[in-house]
Amino acid sequence: MKKRYALLLMFAAGASHAADLTVSAASSLTESFRDIAAAYEKANPGTKVDLNFAASGVLLQQIARGAPVDVFASADQTTMDQAAGQGLLEAGSRQVFAENTLWVVVPPQAKQRPTSLAALAAPAVERVAIGNPDSVPVGRYARSALQQAGIWPAIQAKTISTQNVRQSLDYVARGEVDAGFVYATDAQAMPDRVQRAFQVPVAGGITYPLAQIKGSDNAAQAQRFIAFVRSAQGQAILQRHGFGSP
Repeated sequence: MKKRYALLLMFAAGASHAADLTVSAASSLTESFRDIAAAYEKANPGTKVDLNFAASGVLLQQIARGAPVDVFASADQTTMDQAAGQGLLEAGSRQVFAENTLWVVVPPQAKQRPTSLAALAAPAVERVAIGNPDSVPVGRYARSALQQAGIWPAIQAKTISTQNVRQSLDYVARGEVDAGFVYATDAQAMPDRVQRAFQVPVAGGITYPLAQIKGSDNAAQAQRFIAFVRSAQGQAILQRHGFGSP
């Protein structure tokens, strides 16, 4: 009898781990996805959501190398297109779940705030934090906007390349740069540590997609999580953190 009880305990412990779900999400989703994961776990007792945050391009590289990920949430369509092109996504699972805007922010102690992209070329602006355009979506958005404004060469010499948008935000908050490109949601996450200078127009807007990774060991759970993010409850959490609904 004791042996049977011990086996039941072992099975129960194994079952609890079997429900674990791994979600890799863009750095700008940190606070919102932590809240979404907590709400999802509450709605699905016995499920544990493991979150992995980094730049979208870095997450894609991890997945391509075989990282055990069930759901991927990117800060741009380009990275998700690359994931699809590499055959990493479950067919039909890709969904847009949020929108964002691009802003230039400055340290709270800044005496003057630039009001346009052209103002960033002024001598008074010596260092500008921009996510690495090769792997960080916010960096690609920033570079594209600066190229369209015809001032990318002038700004490029001043750029401090960062590994993700949160590093850019941190540099601005600590006053290590004169300005930085971040999302509206990042600026909202540190309202007392950075001040918004101006919004940067982005052609086509900024939309966030998520998708189930092909070969996921938790396919049903991944589908439920994607549906939850897009549900009224999930959207309310995202909106609370400054995201727009698609």
